[in-house]
Amino acid sequence: MKKITILGNPGAGKSTLAKQLGELLDIPVYHMDSIYWKPNWQPVETDELIERHDEILQKNSWIIDGNYSSTLQKRLEDADTIIFLNYSTLRSLYGIMKRRIQYRNKTRPDIGKDCPERLNWEFIKWSKNYNKNNAPKMYERLSNINDKELHIFKNRRELQEWLKNLSI
Repeated sequence: MKKITILGNPGAGKSTLAKQLGELLDIPVYHMDSIYWKPNWQPVETDELIERHDEILQKNSWIIDGNYSSTLQKRLEDADTIIFLNYSTLRSLYGIMKRRIQYRNKTRPDIGKDCPERLNWEFIKWSKNYNKNNAPKMYERLSNINDKELHIFKNRRELQEWLKNLSI
């Protein structure tokens, strides 16, 4: 595992897992949220996002967490390992609320500079519907993956067991 992409529900813990794996495997970690968001929640232009993303893909090793459809296909092609955290809607919403409380009025370490944690109804609705609207599309994309290590975790217990075996 040298080039790892981590996908999944909002609030599932993609960034936390990326950090854990980065420390465990001594691989640099990149968060799509920190690449996409400029200060004060201003998005970068799509061309700039793709350029920044593609620069990372040129490195010998990387862990990238985040979904971002404009860069996803290239990331899936270049990764040797793909991890999909497909947790229940309730678990993901819990993760979002926990994150909101933990980082209230602060910027998370995995997001762009000067982007204090926020939560709005649009994001909650999108997250609530992720398993219905987005997960099936992700499974479809992943069904075409043949030459890579693919891990799909349905809950934290499965992930923790895998991490435990990985670190042995």
